[in-house]
Amino acid sequence: MNKTIRQLLDTADLLLTDTGEPATSTAATASRCRGATFALRVALESAVADRLTAHRAPRAIREGTQRAAFLWLRGCAEAGAARRAKAVWSQLCLGCHYHQYEIGPTEDQVRAWHTEVAALVALLAL
Repeated sequence: MNKTIRQLLDTADLLLTDTGEPATSTAATASRCRGATFALRVALESAVADRLTAHRAPRAIREGTQRAAFLWLRGCAEAGAARRAKAVWSQLCLGCHYHQYEIGPTEDQVRAWHTEVAALVALLAL
């Protein structure tokens, strides 16, 4: 795991850490959850890019869309790991986007995503 990925996972941890302040607003909590979701998504994307680089994927794949990267990942990683990575990345993308008609991701969702991303980062680093 490279230093940047570790820092992103730590940032997500920090954002999810309870500040201990009872007056924390719902909006502040939602913002922290969305920020942690962004950090987790970038950490996963970085881990996928590192894996593709290690397997000498073409530059167009490494620097292209994430959809292409996840398709290529199927040939560079175990099928189950590639499938899990794509699934959690899709959920993270939904959690990153603000919609007026939706409540953002909950702390429990983000914590579950954090666990999954940390596991996938470790799998992809092998």
